[in-house]
Amino acid sequence: MTQDDGQLDSLVRRRIRALRVAQGWSLEELATRANLSQSSLSRIETGQRRLALDQLVTLARALDTTLDQLVESAADDIVISPMIDAAHGLMRWPIKGDPGMSVMRQRMTGPPPDNPSKMRAHPGREWLVVLSGTAILLLGHRRFRIETNQAAEFPTMMPHAIGAERGPCEILGIFDRDARRGHQKDAGAEADGEGAQGPDA
Repeated sequence: MTQDDGQLDSLVRRRIRALRVAQGWSLEELATRANLSQSSLSRIETGQRRLALDQLVTLARALDTTLDQLVESAADDIVISPMIDAAHGLMRWPIKGDPGMSVMRQRMTGPPPDNPSKMRAHPGREWLVVLSGTAILLLGHRRFRIETNQAAEFPTMMPHAIGAERGPCEILGIFDRDARRGHQKDAGAEADGEGAQGPDA
C-alpha cells in the first residue's frame, strides 16, 4: 500500500465515523442499518479491519451518500477563480461536486422591468442572497423586497425578474441545472436580438 493509499484509507474511515456521528447514530444503529456486526463496524472505523468494497457500498447507502463521495480523495483545486462576463457584469463559479449547478454574483443598478413580457420563465429553481443594497424580485403578479443578508428561493417556471431598488445592489445566486440552462438560452436570444433583456440575465 502506498502512502497515498494509506491516506485515502484513513480518510474514508474518518469519513464513515464523521457521517455516523453527524446522523446522531451509535455504532449499533449504523451497524444494523448496514447489516454489519457492531464489532466489525468498530474495527472498520478504527483501522483494525480492512475496507472491503461490498461493505463500503453498503455503508455508503446506509449513510445516505454514494460510494464516490465516500472514497473521494481530498481535492487539490480548492480555490476556484470566477469566469467573468464583463458585458453583463457577472461572475460565475461552477460547483465541482455538481457540474449542473453554478454560483453567480451580479451587480444590479436598474429596477426590474415594468413590462410583464420582459419577465422570463424556464424550468428549474433559483436561490439568491442579497450581499448589499436592496433587490426587488417580481414573481408572477407578486413583488418581493429582499434586503441585505436576506435570501429568496423560487421555482423558475413562475415568470420572474430581478432588479435593484433605489441604488445599486449585489446578489449571489445559485442555479440548478435547468435554471442555468434557461439563463444560457435567454442570454443567447438576447445576443441574437431575439429577446428582451431581463435584469437577472
